[in-house]
Amino acid sequence: MKGVDAAIFTLQNNCGNTVWPGIQGREGKAPLMNGGLRLRRGETMNISAPEGWSGRFWGRGLCSFDQSGRGTCITRDCGVKLQCSGAGGAPPAMLAEFTLDSPVDYYDVSLVDGYNMPVSIIPLGVSSSLANREGRKELD
Repeated sequence: MKGVDAAIFTLQNNCGNTVWPGIQGREGKAPLMNGGLRLRRGETMNISAPEGWSGRFWGRGLCSFDQSGRGTCITRDCGVKLQCSGAGGAPPAMLAEFTLDSPVDYYDVSLVDGYNMPVSIIPLGVSSSLANREGRKELD
């Protein structure tokens, strides 16, 4: 059904400080939330993604932005702005990557760009017993 969201991503900051998630759509896919937002410690935000969306999320840390959204981040900066607007961030950064291809969606946590802060993916509302298994492993 056109116009229906394929997924809702719930971003939750379990870190001890504010995190600024960056979001980049894959080629031809718009970034969600114009590519960036702020999550204070303990804060949660739901983000809707359209059917067929593919992209990645990463955490930016130690950021400082002015009222207009201009500033920088020490880790995984994507330019001088709060909203990355389609730009990727500078390594190192741990990535959460998604491809929403109905009926099968794909996701992974990647260290291809290095490591800057912990990331986890917990699928909800899926019927596969494999998706609900505890799959935690330290990624050193």
